[in-house]
Amino acid sequence: MTEEIIIAGFGGQGVLSMGKILAYSGIMQDEEVSWMPSYGPEMRGGTANVTVILSDEKISSPYLKVFDTAIILNQQSMDKFEESVKPGGVLVYDPNGITHHPTRTDIEIFQIEGNKLAVKMGNKQIFNMVVMGAFLKIKPIVKLENVLAGLKKSLPERYHHLIPLNKEALKIGMDNVTPFKVANQVAHN
Repeated sequence: MTEEIIIAGFGGQGVLSMGKILAYSGIMQDEEVSWMPSYGPEMRGGTANVTVILSDEKISSPYLKVFDTAIILNQQSMDKFEESVKPGGVLVYDPNGITHHPTRTDIEIFQIEGNKLAVKMGNKQIFNMVVMGAFLKIKPIVKLENVLAGLKKSLPERYHHLIPLNKEALKIGMDNVTPFKVANQVAHN
């Protein structure tokens, strides 16, 4: 099993953290892991993406041009990475701020209202964990207990009190992800 993932959005959305938590989760499961971040010079508001590879075999290169899964959190990333999903792959996205929804019919597409749900929970910083929960519902490639262990490893100790909230965010993401039908979207335009 090898899963090649791109997570892309704006800096400040927890893109790199989400990738790091997935990578730590893979390590906890004795998998081979690659985590390769890419971001602009701005801390918040600039584009950011991370490539994560989880595999039960040696990883030959962390550099990828196509992915099994794309997790898209803004329009710029949709424009850049929608075509990079392998046929038969998965695209998960938050529709907040997306003006041009995905149009491919050779991949599975899912929506998660991560931003809206995080605000409803009272903490927009858990947005990335809502989205992670959605992804793990679709592709349960890492166990929830390993995600929580990954969270503990990647979060500074002063934030460990937020782990239960993050666990709740993961569950809410799992419970609220919905398939996106391209045909329905095209028919309404």
